[in-house]
Amino acid sequence: MIRAVFNRKGGVGKSTITCNLAAVASARGKRTLVIDIDPQANSTSYLGQDGNDNVVGMPEFFDSQINFSFRDFGADDFVRPTRFENLFLVSANQDLLDLESKLAARHKIYKLRSFLEELSNLYDEIYIDTPPILNFYSLSALIACERCLIPFDCDIFSRDALFELVGNIREVREDHNPNLMIEGVIINQFTAQAKLPSQAVEELKKEQLPILEPFISSSVKIRESHREHTPMAFLMPKHKVSQEFAALYDTLSGNATETTEIDNKASMTA
Repeated sequence: MIRAVFNRKGGVGKSTITCNLAAVASARGKRTLVIDIDPQANSTSYLGQDGNDNVVGMPEFFDSQINFSFRDFGADDFVRPTRFENLFLVSANQDLLDLESKLAARHKIYKLRSFLEELSNLYDEIYIDTPPILNFYSLSALIACERCLIPFDCDIFSRDALFELVGNIREVREDHNPNLMIEGVIINQFTAQAKLPSQAVEELKKEQLPILEPFISSSVKIRESHREHTPMAFLMPKHKVSQEFAALYDTLSGNATETTEIDNKASMTA
């Protein structure tokens, strides 16, 4: 299964969700790969890696598509292990910014899909962390993946952008990737005691958007896990947020056969 975590709004927790779901999968014995294609490289950092350490990653892979460097590398040569069992990474850094216009000009939009098709034979689950914008990299991810997860942080601006985003994903499916499905909206940084987050979620439900449960609670422990470069499943496996991510992973595993119906409902609102 290849999943992309995508939202055009920044600060909604894409990297946090990507790495924590991947951590749960790896802790369950799944050979799991995180692909970081965001030049900010937050997932790379979260998993305790440095994208500028001269270990090849996504910048080198994309460079190989427009230059002669790394031409003799196979897809798995761009993958590095992390210190967590069963959890692997293809790292990012800011070099992706310089490569984007060159890749777009040479129509390399399908290269990530070919790359992941090769890697999907080696890993049970693949999670792609995307930049917070619909650009060459996020479009490449949507073309390459099977499922899209949309983080939502209960903010009024996130709600307004969400409906347009659903339309963007539907367009990508129609034009580039007929297998692309919206797997669901992940409610992140949720505060049950506050009125506005609950109202925002209810508005999304009224529009028949596919809201996944459980919601991920707001917690300072997430920031601590960022600082420690350790996902919650490994840092504090018994914490409430860790249990929520584990339950969310179970929800996704159970929803694997239901996403076509869910996605059709979401598309109707776009």
